[in-house]
Amino acid sequence: QVQLVESGGGLVQPGGSLRLSCAASRSIFSINAMGWYRQAPGKQRELVARFTSGDITNYADSVKGRFTLSRDNTVNTVYLRMNSLKPEDTAVYYCHCSYREYDYWGQGTQVTVSS
Repeated sequence: QVQLVESGGGLVQPGGSLRLSCAASRSIFSINAMGWYRQAPGKQRELVARFTSGDITNYADSVKGRFTLSRDNTVNTVYLRMNSLKPEDTAVYYCHCSYREYDYWGQGTQVTVSS
């Protein structure tokens, strides 16, 4: 079992920055994949960025060059640094991991980009 707790969401102006954190209840070293998804109003949940078991980082085309995924294994935490935020980035952001053939999700944190 893995519990995921997100934090760092909020209201920001277009062009602003925000850093999301996802703390896991166990070591993330053994987790097969871990990253972030988001769901905007009226939209399906979509991949934003994730680390895979092959140590490959995947980014959605819409966030490449603006968002940066990172991790700190010593504190079991994954981060998503979001720069140059746009109104279309507004969504609930969910931390996700795949571990022992199961998927785990955080509760989500709201990110709103508006002037």
